[in-house]
Amino acid sequence: MGLEPVLAKELIALGAKNVEEGRRMVSFTGDKEMLYRANFCLHTAIRVLKPIKHFKANSADDVYEEVKQVDWAEYLMGEKPKSFAVDSVVYSDDFRHSKFVAYRVKDAIVDQLRERYGTRPSISVTNPDIRLHIHIAGDDCSLSLDSSGTSLHQRGWRHETVDAPLNEVLAAGLIMMTGWNGETDFIDPMCGSGTLLIEAALIARNMAPGIFRKEFAFEKWNDFDRDLFEKIYNDDSQEREFNHHIYGYDVDPAAVGKARYNVKLAGLTKDISIAEQDFANFTQPREKSIIVMNPPYGERISTPNLLDTYKIIGDRLKHEFIGNDAWVLSYRDECFAQIGLKPSLKIPVINGSLECQFQKYQIFDGKFKQFRHEGGRIKSDDELKQMRERKFKSRAKREGTEEEVERVESRDGKHIFASRKRWKEREEMKRLLSEDNEG
Repeated sequence: MGLEPVLAKELIALGAKNVEEGRRMVSFTGDKEMLYRANFCLHTAIRVLKPIKHFKANSADDVYEEVKQVDWAEYLMGEKPKSFAVDSVVYSDDFRHSKFVAYRVKDAIVDQLRERYGTRPSISVTNPDIRLHIHIAGDDCSLSLDSSGTSLHQRGWRHETVDAPLNEVLAAGLIMMTGWNGETDFIDPMCGSGTLLIEAALIARNMAPGIFRKEFAFEKWNDFDRDLFEKIYNDDSQEREFNHHIYGYDVDPAAVGKARYNVKLAGLTKDISIAEQDFANFTQPREKSIIVMNPPYGERISTPNLLDTYKIIGDRLKHEFIGNDAWVLSYRDECFAQIGLKPSLKIPVINGSLECQFQKYQIFDGKFKQFRHEGGRIKSDDELKQMRERKFKSRAKREGTEEEVERVESRDGKHIFASRKRWKEREEMKRLLSEDNEG
């Protein structure tokens, strides 16, 4: 949640068609090559689902009958029947138990193949050949093939970890939100096992995160095109040079050792340097830099003097990061308050089950009035536009009109946001007033 716009931009850049943002998902269309590339190249996707049937259902028996109409031999029959598993997500008053829906999907598939071929595929929860996904919202059902298998955040480069590591997909999304693309040095002063560092290197060099994966689920499909996938896997034409450097620091020597090991196994030691250092000793970097950091929140990691940690963050940024931008991910308002600096941007994101904020701090020398007088700006036009959009969508969500949000053009050409309901009411009022005037 919160990364939908970032993922949509990734898909458009990849060449996907009909890209549309939804709630915790983005839909798109494309051919088999696009399916493979989406799994291999996307930094901010958890999994890629290929829909095979949409239908309406009001009961588990309806689901059973609809699923049984699919020709499952196309997906599950080969030299021998393939094993499969069914995942289910249900938001409906008609379906109380998502697991029961999954059982009925499984029953429909097994019954069809037993009736037609006298044999049945096996069910494998841990390592199935084919993984299916059914999503039900109200009476609207979507049955899909999971083309990814294990979650795409499991890149394959992480061999050592620390407590409460940052999810790789979230780390990549945070970096992309900053707009950083490798044009300056990158610093994570509380790097843990190196998640932000490695994801930053992949982004800077435009390397596909799938390069480290052992396999994808689509490799077990009957229509898998090995030559096509090998062409995609071996295509490094979009990779680029990175002429700056990535620095990681941590006060914990064990974390430093683990981060160095992960970086080495990822083959990125040329781009990333890691050292043991307390952020209280951080000094002004010699080159233009950006900081992206994920300090402890006091939730999953117990940290003594938590608020003092955030006071130190504010002090070091204010005095030792002048002329640069810093981004901080955290959970508690009181933690952000201790930083003591005015953020230029606040972006809500979900980290695990926590509703967090990703905040940008533009560090300038001297007083704010002097900074503004000299032409400095805390927020760019694009950042102002993003904040207006987020504020409106948040208000629309509270008012129950989230699905009706649309962008409209004001008279002076600037984009503003309104709910379709309110906009229509306004237009109707204008029409009635016009009719009164004509009368």
